[in-house]
Amino acid sequence: MRIVSLLPSATEMLCALGLEEQLVGVTHGCDYPGSITRLPRVTSTAIPKDATSGEIDRLVRERYAASLPLYDLDRHLLQRLRPDLLVTQGLCDVCAVPDRDARDVAADLPGCPTVVSLAPRTLADVFANIAELGHLTGREAEASRLVASLEARTDRVRERAALAPRVRVTLLEWLDPLYACGHWTPELVAIAGGREGHAEPGVASRVLGWEEVLAWQPEVMVIAGCGLSVEEVERQFESVARRLGFDALPCSRSGRIAAVDGQAYFSRPGPRLVDSLELLAHLLHPDRFPHAPAPFLALGRPRSARPA
Repeated sequence: MRIVSLLPSATEMLCALGLEEQLVGVTHGCDYPGSITRLPRVTSTAIPKDATSGEIDRLVRERYAASLPLYDLDRHLLQRLRPDLLVTQGLCDVCAVPDRDARDVAADLPGCPTVVSLAPRTLADVFANIAELGHLTGREAEASRLVASLEARTDRVRERAALAPRVRVTLLEWLDPLYACGHWTPELVAIAGGREGHAEPGVASRVLGWEEVLAWQPEVMVIAGCGLSVEEVERQFESVARRLGFDALPCSRSGRIAAVDGQAYFSRPGPRLVDSLELLAHLLHPDRFPHAPAPFLALGRPRSARPA
């Protein structure tokens, strides 16, 4: 089977199912596992790689207003690759090639490839997507084992975190404007022993008013910029830190503010969402979860340690 993945999370799922050798094309955003970077890239984006959150937000709005696509599909390359299976997504037109665009291109490809569209909103949906890809590729047994392993790790976090006090959390998915987390992320916070004050599980992320953060008084703040690395979050953190009332927040006074890799983990609904969960558990309850399974950067310092 010849497979083209138009979604980084799908690429990770397919590789975890032992299908890397059957991948013939991926997107410009697919970067894990590292060995897939050798594969042809069938997409490109109009968004500059070094743009800030505010610049990206402006560019996205401008292109939507002008009915311009955010992503380009290389039709000629896809024709040469002749995929049997094309994996796309129907969840977010900003994050990846929209489902409708992928289906339009697939209709003109030789052999009429099967198109599967993933649109997970919860952790259970992500596990179901793994099972679906396993079924489509004849890897049902591998998918079953992978899902069972991910569910077992999730249950271990849930059981241990259930004994800890709940921590008030603000998890930001974007910095300019501020966005509250969405879809599976509030669920991860809850399983890890926190209370996310601005979002409900399964519901899309939304613009967040700063006054909402001040009213919630989070004890922990986690910044998982959608598609942003830890380093990119660090560069843009000042836009949050200079807001009125920031220094008085409990998370600021205690220094419990962390930048995490949204690009690799939190905003990528694949197997590493469980790594994201385990990292959250460490950030919320380090006494119960002393090991951090994924990289993060501490952005805060206890207020008493700040210079006058």
